[in-house]
Amino acid sequence: MVSLLARLSLPGQRDPATVRRRAPLLAGLAAVAVSVLGLLGLGLAVVVVQTLDPAGGLPVQGSARVAGQLWLLAQGGGLELDSGPLVLAPLLLTLVVAGGLSSAARGVVRAGDLGDGRDGGAVLAAVAVTHTVLTVLVALAVDTRGADVDLLRCAVGGALLAVLAAGWGTARESGLLDTALDRLPPPVRPLLRAVLAGLLAALALAFLMVAVALASDTAGHAALVGALGGAGAGAVGLLALGALLLPNAAAAAIGLAAGPGFAVGSGTLVSVHGVTLGAVPALPLLAALPDTQAVPLLAFASQVVPALAGLVAGAALGRRLREDDGGPVAAGLWGVLAGVLLGVACGLLAWAAGGSLGDGGLAGVGAPPVTTGLAVAAQAGIAAAVGAAVTRWRSARSGPAGGGRPAPR
Repeated sequence: MVSLLARLSLPGQRDPATVRRRAPLLAGLAAVAVSVLGLLGLGLAVVVVQTLDPAGGLPVQGSARVAGQLWLLAQGGGLELDSGPLVLAPLLLTLVVAGGLSSAARGVVRAGDLGDGRDGGAVLAAVAVTHTVLTVLVALAVDTRGADVDLLRCAVGGALLAVLAAGWGTARESGLLDTALDRLPPPVRPLLRAVLAGLLAALALAFLMVAVALASDTAGHAALVGALGGAGAGAVGLLALGALLLPNAAAAAIGLAAGPGFAVGSGTLVSVHGVTLGAVPALPLLAALPDTQAVPLLAFASQVVPALAGLVAGAALGRRLREDDGGPVAAGLWGVLAGVLLGVACGLLAWAAGGSLGDGGLAGVGAPPVTTGLAVAAQAGIAAAVGAAVTRWRSARSGPAGGGRPAPR
């Protein structure tokens, strides 16, 4: 995408020096392309869903408005509905937007061979400012009576997402990230990779929990879909929305596995300490909720998730530590830190995945971020320390005689 923009906007000028001089312009065009392509794709999906409605569904203008509202929600924006504030980011769409912005920044840096911090900062600023302005324009365009847009929240959310995504892409492609990591103690790089491995393991197990919960209540899922009265657009639309919210469900599952549980409003709370059921929206994804007040067996079985994620992080850390980074005791201490950082990451995930679906009984949705992070940190820290120490001890025993070699950094 960026190379195409370079050819279109800079005819006859393909050398890195020219791209470097016009990098901010190219970065702004790339950010525009991300928003335009994203909104077009999302709008087309909504239009296709609406065509399944036998009554005709929403007009094209209405479908475009829904697509714009989803785009804003994915970036942390909010809507003020008649039923109350709607603030819940579909994290799958958020990841798509962040990936596009990161790729845009990386493409510009690669095309111009930018390795200087000033050039990278110019690219980051251009992407962030352009994306924020476009987000505000979209918010103004989709603002309507009955669905008032929280303009400030949309602007701040769009800017924060653009800075994080474009900053990551710029720092990684320009080499600034590697330079910064090289100035830190050597175990920091394997530590961060271990935290990522533990987080991915926790998410994989959480997705498995959601899949098992949905599969165990297919009748409830069918009843929710059937309650739509045969409206194909409603069924497909809710299924698509459920797919966008799958990462949110995984974050809630991590909260359940850690102990604090999760809430769907004030009337529904699911944890290992008890289950309280109340009225919830007719979303097929919510068929995964328990049918009775009894704590499901899956909730008890899920308690191993933080420990397993910690073991994965610890094992990954122990394999990647260098020979001069210390023995099993030092590896265990670094493992504790890896578990703590894994808890911080899970707490941030729970914060990003939570929100509000309205006033009153649906004001709070998701797992509590602070208690979830603390619970995961405590459990994963111990497991990661054991995993790192044991892996390091086994690596030391294999040694040069066993053909061992320092783990790649």
